[in-house]
Parts: sequence; C-alpha cells; structure tokens
Amino acid sequence: MLVDSHCHLDFPGLADHLPDVLRRMAENGVGAAVCIGVNLEDLPKVLAIAESDERLFATVGVHPEYTDLEEPTEDQLVDLAAHPKVVAIGETGLDYYWQKDQPEWQRVRFRNHIGAAKRCAKPLVIHTRESASDTLRLMREEGAEAAGGVMHCFTESWEIARQALDLGFYLSFSGIVTFKNATIVKEVAQKCPLDRLLVETDSPYLAPVPYRGKPNEPGYVRYVAEEIAKLRSIELDALVAATTDNFFNLFKHARRPSN
Repeated sequence: MLVDSHCHLDFPGLADHLPDVLRRMAENGVGAAVCIGVNLEDLPKVLAIAESDERLFATVGVHPEYTDLEEPTEDQLVDLAAHPKVVAIGETGLDYYWQKDQPEWQRVRFRNHIGAAKRCAKPLVIHTRESASDTLRLMREEGAEAAGGVMHCFTESWEIARQALDLGFYLSFSGIVTFKNATIVKEVAQKCPLDRLLVETDSPYLAPVPYRGKPNEPGYVRYVAEEIAKLRSIELDALVAATTDNFFNLFKHARRPSN
C-alpha cells in the first residue's frame, strides 16, 4: 500500500469528482492520503472530506503565502488540531518567492505553527520556497525537532536536506522527481536515508511524467515511487513498504486503513 502524504482534495478539480478520484487512488494501490489544510476558512471542507473515508486524513494550518485571511493563533491551532482526523500541523513555513520583501508576519505565523505542533504533539508539514536558510533558522530557534515533521515537496540541495535530516525531519518527494531536468531533486532522492523518505503528489499540482501538465491526483503517487525506486536501484515493493512505514511512524495519529 502506498500513501500520498500531501494532497489537496478540497481544491477544484478533485473535490468535484471525489468518488472517481478515490476509485482511481485504490486502483493504483494507494491506500491512504492526507488532505492538507491551507487556511482556516476552508478547514471545515477539509475535515469533512477526511471524515468521509477512513483512508483520508487532514492537517490544520495556514499556508505562508496566503494574505488577507484569518490569522491563526497558537491556541487556535492547538484547539483545531484536537480533531481526531487531524494528523499534523501545516502546511506552514516560509515562501519568499511570492513575498519578495520577506515579511516578518510570515515568520510570526511559522513560529505559531511550530509552537502549536509542540504543544499538541503532532508533526509539522513544512513548505519552503526561496527561504531555506530562514526556514531552518526558525526551526532551530523554536525547537521544531521536538515536534518533528516533513519537508514537503522537497526541491532543495543535499546540504539543506542534510540539515533538515539532522533535525529529525523527513523529506517528501513529489512528481518533480520524475522531471527530466530535476537533477538536484533526483540526487537528494537517491541520498536520503530510506527510513526518512516519503512520497506525495501535492495534487492537483505537479503531475508526474507521464501526466505532466495535466491535473494531478493521489493515484499518481505511484509514478513518484517508481521513479525513486529506479533512482535508488531497489525494488518498487521495498520503496512502497518503506515509505508507508515511514508515514505511519511519523504521523502517529493516523490509523492504517482496515482494507
């Protein structure tokens, strides 16, 4: 059984066809998926999707690039994370690609998420874009290693990967690893310790080859796993078993589906 550790089932294109998406997920041997929260306004929809199927889980967080919406407090995140289907805090982190001025409010928001994760003993789902050094700095300053978590859709260098691994974090790879020119991502996917590796789709974005440029969905995480197994010269079954065990070792509040 594969697990898609990061997807957005509430987004248009997936939410509108959820039964078909879940059917294709099962057909591709994907037994579980995490629907990631990106703001508080849409959280009820995320939780409802997770509640609808034992194979689905949720997270609580506000994405670093979102502005003009409800700003979460640490207490609020802790309260929301008490929901039985919530397995992590996030998506959180820093994104300086869209926010060129490197705003302090992003860093305050990130610190609140780290504090909440530590208090509720649930891992972090971390987003970093053009902000790796600051992301790692705040993780160290706030003691993020006490909560643990995953660097989602990892695209940074091996040096950044090593520092995240040293903090006890996992690395998750998306369909980008299947792209021909993604040499840095492929290198890190080869070097990452097998017991710290996760796979994801980030659907509906970043569809892997052979679906690149088309809407992504959880069932396509199989192509991510196949590429990483090939890069590491191991059997696909071994990669599938390892990444699934890693998922449930990290997301301790997620229960393996009965089927």
